[in-house]
Amino acid sequence: MVADLSINSDNMKVHQKEKMISQLRLFMLDEDPSIQHNAVLALGRLVEHSEELARIVVKKDILHQVIWSIPSQPHHYKKATVFVLHAVAKHSPELSQAVVDSGGLDILVSCLGAVDPEVKEAAAWALAYIAQQNTMLSQAVVDAGAASLLLSLHTNDLDREEVNTGTIALLKQMIRSPDVKLKRQVLFTLIQISKHSVELAEMVIAAYIFPDVMICLQDPDEYVKKDVITLMWEVVKHSAQLSQVIVNCDGLVEVVDYLDKSRGSMRLPGIMMLGYVASHSENLAMAVILSKGLQQLAICLSEEDEDHIKEATVWSIGQIGHHTPEHANAVATAGLLPKLLQFYTGASSLEDLRLKSKKALKNILLKCTHLPSLEPLLSNAPSNILNHVLGQFSKVMHHDSEACQEFVMSGGLSKIQEMDAEPCSAQRKLINSIKSCIQEASANPSGKCRILKKFHRQPLCDIPLQVCSSI
Repeated sequence: MVADLSINSDNMKVHQKEKMISQLRLFMLDEDPSIQHNAVLALGRLVEHSEELARIVVKKDILHQVIWSIPSQPHHYKKATVFVLHAVAKHSPELSQAVVDSGGLDILVSCLGAVDPEVKEAAAWALAYIAQQNTMLSQAVVDAGAASLLLSLHTNDLDREEVNTGTIALLKQMIRSPDVKLKRQVLFTLIQISKHSVELAEMVIAAYIFPDVMICLQDPDEYVKKDVITLMWEVVKHSAQLSQVIVNCDGLVEVVDYLDKSRGSMRLPGIMMLGYVASHSENLAMAVILSKGLQQLAICLSEEDEDHIKEATVWSIGQIGHHTPEHANAVATAGLLPKLLQFYTGASSLEDLRLKSKKALKNILLKCTHLPSLEPLLSNAPSNILNHVLGQFSKVMHHDSEACQEFVMSGGLSKIQEMDAEPCSAQRKLINSIKSCIQEASANPSGKCRILKKFHRQPLCDIPLQVCSSI
């Protein structure tokens, strides 16, 4: 009854819990194994709810009793007692240290070698709670011999020691396990190894672990798939060489497919992975485009409402489009420039989204030569963005008479004539430069009729009269 009630801490008052802990200690010594098991189970559940009760367990020296009883008990009892250690250690570094001082580490490490997978998992969780408290406790876990299965989150030196013990080779075997919880923990460990440095990420790659990891993308568990994508993200962020390895494993195709089937925050690691791959080189950015990664990012941008997902997507789009005109034009023809402008100027956009949109937009505009995609920005872009747009029109039209013709025929000339720019401003100079390009193209016999034929009834005040009269 107590074990069942203790699932919900609100079922028992504080003074009842304290009294019950003393009673449970006696029940743990009962001759009936089922009474022993239920007593330990209830103790773990009570302690998990309250740091105060965890301190009482330490103060009453119950930890020693729990640890002493583990070796001789069946697997279901071991799992329950290991849970008690986990429940105590989770609350604070001080209580984790109490578990260590009571000899808990040796017992937990021995449980990692248990035949029963549930005992292994419970021990792994308990060791993880101890290790995450601080560097000293993390080192204690390593020194106790748990390095082959657990990874510290604190320093590169500890991570390197973990890897040197053969962790990756062991994890490669474990990734094939049908146990979903185990696969999650294995992938989490690989993520932590890969994130700290190029050297450690290269060790993961060198172990040829990705063929097995890629198979996990077919797993029905959504979090297993998310962890695989997160692992790719942590690897590719380090260098172009590591990114190329993942691309060669069809990583981009898998990520695009994952984004297509995911929603919300589950998409975030895939979005970041595409951005990091694209950031390293022109070729890798083009690989993202050719794998329909840019198309999928555009879909994410239109479907997601969370600002942090929008920020990540905008950043990734900027990483794709900033390399060359070919990359920028791919972004522009995907219809993303008005969306970036909307995020930059929108009153409801958070500051970080505005800044990322501004940076991405400017970097793409500096390379973009697809003028039809730039033309919609002439109507509503603020001056700092408008100058970049006009600058690109001027650059392209200076060498391309057909671009001049299309600009006039689409009504672009009318738009810039309506702009109220200061006489000596940079914007006025750019407008005059564009008009000059149109005049030169109009004066060219091979192009004048194409420009003016459609607009012979429209006053073109900036085109020389002799050109108009020559029609």
